[in-house]
Amino acid sequence: MKSKVYYTREITPESLIKIYEALGVDLPGKVGVKVSTGEDGAKGYLKAELIGPFVKKLKGTILECNTAYPGARTNADDHMKVAEKHGFTSFAKVDIMDAEGDFEIPVKNGKYLKYDIVGKNLKNYDSFVNLAHGKGHIMGGFGANLKNQSIGIASRRGKAYIHSCGKTDDPDKCWSSKHEQVEFIESMAEAATAVADYLKEQGKPIVYITVMNYLAVDCDCDYKQGDPVMEDLGIVASLDPVANDQAFIDMIWNSDDPGAEKLKERIDSREGRAILPYAESLGLGSREYELVEI
Repeated sequence: MKSKVYYTREITPESLIKIYEALGVDLPGKVGVKVSTGEDGAKGYLKAELIGPFVKKLKGTILECNTAYPGARTNADDHMKVAEKHGFTSFAKVDIMDAEGDFEIPVKNGKYLKYDIVGKNLKNYDSFVNLAHGKGHIMGGFGANLKNQSIGIASRRGKAYIHSCGKTDDPDKCWSSKHEQVEFIESMAEAATAVADYLKEQGKPIVYITVMNYLAVDCDCDYKQGDPVMEDLGIVASLDPVANDQAFIDMIWNSDDPGAEKLKERIDSREGRAILPYAESLGLGSREYELVEI
């Protein structure tokens, strides 16, 4: 059965709220909104003026975890300063979920990961929005909902564990781990599936939205992030993260924008598209979708 992916070409505060409402899901209780706060120096992170009204409408809390790589967001105090600098604290509370620790959740049928390590405060929320910025990524090829749910929700130790394909949870050692690139891509799929399974078992709903603007080849985690290489594509939303990511990829591949070739090269040079069939094989979602334009 095809998953529904809602799509709007408009990227405005109003269209973001409208596409969420099209999903027809009521998010109960305390709502966590997982979004990248962006590395200090990056330019493409989702801006307060775009997402603020939506997060306020949900009475949501911005969720983040510290980075495994050295930078301005490796600890909660510095991370919070970046979040404030980038405007996130102007419209919502910000929770660095691994500030006071983390916990393990099961990975079922994983080839690489025995478990996923996520921020301790994930437990404190009743429902979730995976609000991703679609763009390229220096290691993953591209970043959207699947990356935001794997690397993004993983604690600092968890990020190291995913990056090393289950060999170490030490951020100082994970970068020297030896593995094939596709194994890292598939490890991200395992972690994203573990989060979805955990939330389902807890009875906690999650919805998936990707804003496809500022389409640079590098991620918001890169302090030297360059300019966009192609025109904005719009916003997609779904209850299926695989379908939502597949729709994003298809829009890049179907684009006649000359800059799309640069994104394609980045994605395929990092085996980025391999995350989609593997996530589908794990039961996270479907690559078959029906696009519903609103």
